[in-house]
Amino acid sequence: MSRKLTRPRDNRMIAGVCAGLARRFGMSAGMMRLLFVLSVLLPGTQVVIYLALWIIMPNEDRSYVAA
Repeated sequence: MSRKLTRPRDNRMIAGVCAGLARRFGMSAGMMRLLFVLSVLLPGTQVVIYLALWIIMPNEDRSYVAA
C-alpha cells in the first residue's frame, strides 16, 4: 500500500482522484469509483470535495515505480 496520496498517471478516468484514493487505502479503483457515484446520490458536498482533491493532490512522478 502506497503511503503517499497522489493522482496516478495510469488508471485515470477523469482526474485520477478515485484511483489515487483507492491506491492509498488498498482498494480497487473500480470499487472506489462505485462508492463515489453512490455517494453522489446522497445529499452532501461530495463533488466539491472531489474538485478540491483534484486541485490539492499532486500528480504522481513519472519516475515512480509501483511495487
